Amino acid sequence: MSEEGEILFERRGALGLITLNRPKALNALTHSMCLVMKAKLDEWAHDDAICTVAIRGEGERAFCAGGDIRALYESGRAGTPYALEFYRDEYRLNATIKHFPKPYIALLRGIVMGGGVGVSVHGSHRVADESAVFAMPETGIGLFPDVGGSYFLPRCPGQVGMYLALTGARFKTADMLYAGVATQHVPAAKTPELIAHLADGETPEAAIGDFSAFGEASISEHRATIDRVFSAGCVEQILALLETGSDRWSQETARTIRAKSPTATKLAFRQIREGAKLSFDDGMRMEYRMVHRVIAGHEFYEGVRATIIDKDQRPNWQPSSLADVSDEDVDAYFAPLGEKELFL
Repeated sequence: MSEEGEILFERRGALGLITLNRPKALNALTHSMCLVMKAKLDEWAHDDAICTVAIRGEGERAFCAGGDIRALYESGRAGTPYALEFYRDEYRLNATIKHFPKPYIALLRGIVMGGGVGVSVHGSHRVADESAVFAMPETGIGLFPDVGGSYFLPRCPGQVGMYLALTGARFKTADMLYAGVATQHVPAAKTPELIAHLADGETPEAAIGDFSAFGEASISEHRATIDRVFSAGCVEQILALLETGSDRWSQETARTIRAKSPTATKLAFRQIREGAKLSFDDGMRMEYRMVHRVIAGHEFYEGVRATIIDKDQRPNWQPSSLADVSDEDVDAYFAPLGEKELFL
């Protein structure tokens, strides 16, 4: 257990069980949680008694709603090193999970967003129950879909990853399975039984059993439009295609994108296109370059102010239009950091 009790570690037979233990904060990640979790994973990777690792969130409402955004906001505003140290060590944790040599099973219940995606989607198994809700809503707070979004979003079916990145759309269990965010569905009532089987040393495949997909994916209805529209060469073209569509879904999707930070939207577009060509580790290095510039800028603080601090839902984006975000502006976020590059 960490000193704060924010994250719990248990040995249950052959299973190493991690519990994110901040239910009142929707199990949001702190810097110390990232550090102690990486250290424990490094230990369990070399422990022959541990065959499988599983991670869950305490409480009914969330697996993990993301990073502790208020703490990051306050750090950046005060100019303290906490924000960049958090992102550095969070990204290192994401890489540890991606490269973990044993089965790593995320038990997804309730909200799975932002940093919660980072500690789940890169594992070998993502088991969602009927309450799971996934999203990467970062462009709405002037950020971009990080924690490895550069890698897993371009590898979703067709252009579904770009759609998720630009809209922050919420997917329930069936859509999570369709997109590959979840790999299996196990009903919540069966989760204790699953944990017990893993503790007995069963393989994940044997323990999870043969569960069918959870209903029909609603996003499949729009898949053809998503693939056609979100394959366009820039955000402006995507919006033009959506806004010339006669259907309600296209119009609502366009309005959703236009409400996000123009800068963050263009960053996310470039990120997803670049990430499709990069290895996981190179994608994480790219994201660290990007977040360095985000922390030094305006959009993140304005987005957090409008959604979390003042809650007026009226962000003053600067620039306020996509047309005023130049290619040179975007390029600057991707420039190398020299000696400050992320070391994995």
